[in-house]
Amino acid sequence: MNTLVPATASAFTRADLTRAERTLLRDGRWANARVERVTIAGAEWTVKDFSSRSWWVRNILGRLLLRRELRALQRLQGIAGTPGDAFRLDAHAIAARFVPGRSLAKIERALITPGYLVRLEGLLEAVHARGVVHLDTRGAGNLLMLPDGTPGIIDFQASVSTTWMPPRLRRLLEELDMAGVYKKWAAWQPQAMDGERRARFERSNRWRKLWLPRGYFGLSKRRRAGRRESGS
Repeated sequence: MNTLVPATASAFTRADLTRAERTLLRDGRWANARVERVTIAGAEWTVKDFSSRSWWVRNILGRLLLRRELRALQRLQGIAGTPGDAFRLDAHAIAARFVPGRSLAKIERALITPGYLVRLEGLLEAVHARGVVHLDTRGAGNLLMLPDGTPGIIDFQASVSTTWMPPRLRRLLEELDMAGVYKKWAAWQPQAMDGERRARFERSNRWRKLWLPRGYFGLSKRRRAGRRESGS
């Protein structure tokens, strides 16, 4: 049996991809990438691929989203707990090292200790220090617990670079981002949440009410679900 060898030590081609072991992680909606876990030469990768989407999605929206996420991941290279070695597979797909672990949405609450939350806070601070805000931390799906108990953060599609921003705006976005961590703290370990973190969380929640764009086209998930149910 031939061993599949990537095109380089850290990259592979779409031809390699077609012959690799692949597991579908998320098919996504019409404007989202198809996400797969891919094993090549013993290494596991996450591939985000828009090639199966409609022409305008894969050639306009998809390219914009992939370029933004790739830039974010390349800025974060070397931060443990984030997808590393990201590269452009082709015009319609990117790949990065697969981050093993379980999302906080699927993990026992008893395992989410104050120590874990402190490390998660530190990880997001490291992301911010590289000039990136994730902007999708309030849900639990993008926050992981790795096999060794340390935190991970994945899916930087909604991320924004803050390197060009005025300091006040950058701090505002970082606080809104960190509120996603403090939301878990308040829900799962409230007794371990000190006054400073609680004050930052409450302040961010007040700011968030002014943050108009929510989800696709400014619609919250709840409102989108209601529209689907009503057939509109």
